[in-house]
Amino acid sequence: MSKRPTLLQHFRSFAYQNNIRNFDVALEYFTVFGGTGWDIDTSKSVDELIKEKVLCNYEALHKGVINFTHGNGLYHLMLTIIAQGVEFEEAVFKKAGVGRDKGEDAVDYLELKSLLKFDTSLEEPRNERYKQSDKLLFEFPFMRFWFATISPYYQTISKGDFSEFEEKWYALRGNFSILLSNHLALELVKERFVTKFKSDPIVSLGSYYDKKIEISILAKRKSGKMLAGECKYSKTEAKMHMLNSLKEKCEKVGLNADEYVLFSKNGFTSEVKEVNDKNLMLLSNEDFASLLDGLSEKDLLIYKNKKY
Repeated sequence: MSKRPTLLQHFRSFAYQNNIRNFDVALEYFTVFGGTGWDIDTSKSVDELIKEKVLCNYEALHKGVINFTHGNGLYHLMLTIIAQGVEFEEAVFKKAGVGRDKGEDAVDYLELKSLLKFDTSLEEPRNERYKQSDKLLFEFPFMRFWFATISPYYQTISKGDFSEFEEKWYALRGNFSILLSNHLALELVKERFVTKFKSDPIVSLGSYYDKKIEISILAKRKSGKMLAGECKYSKTEAKMHMLNSLKEKCEKVGLNADEYVLFSKNGFTSEVKEVNDKNLMLLSNEDFASLLDGLSEKDLLIYKNKKY
């Protein structure tokens, strides 16, 4: 694959290859095995497949990873730090105990090898001192899973002792898919606004962040108009505070948003639903289903990884 596919293209390919049409099921398995090209038997649990395909094939998979990283200790350390939740480049360098020049060289190499990619704030902060360094993301979900839960515990895993891995995985698994879900939410926003913004299309889509404020969805249209949005994954319905907070954030950072979109995994209170505003769109988990509409063989990506 010469041109890097988007996360949505990887996701649709994964779902088509494994005949998964339910978004939640697809995301659960994709969070661990996305980007491998492996055939996944969803009659088995994710944990069963991790043991079968990853833990019991550790040595072979480790050799494959080494082909990318050459066993470089700094690369492995930085990848683990990012996989376990440190997003910003400067924070990664600090935690890894590495200077900017050496750190940037490492990031450039890992980006060249398609292990990492940059996620830049769509807008600069008004105050230069609040500017935040770029976020670093994994190109493939499986590599994120590997460096979060497998690579740090190679000594015990290689001996057939999976206890350290299990402890780490059980601590992470509840929220491990949220990052991917946030980025798929951007794809959902793009899809939902295609018709509405036909005469003034979205030309850039991402997020806003500085050292104090983050806005998870930000889109700029051809005319320069902005759309801002937030995502919420709590077990309760989202309340009016979610919308009010989003508007306050936009005001503080000087973003003149003309449209707002809220994504809440478990829906919204009646108060939010009754807001009469044509410039507000509400999305819930059910809306994600459309990202898997019309799957066909043309969605299938060809991976060179060994099939397990």
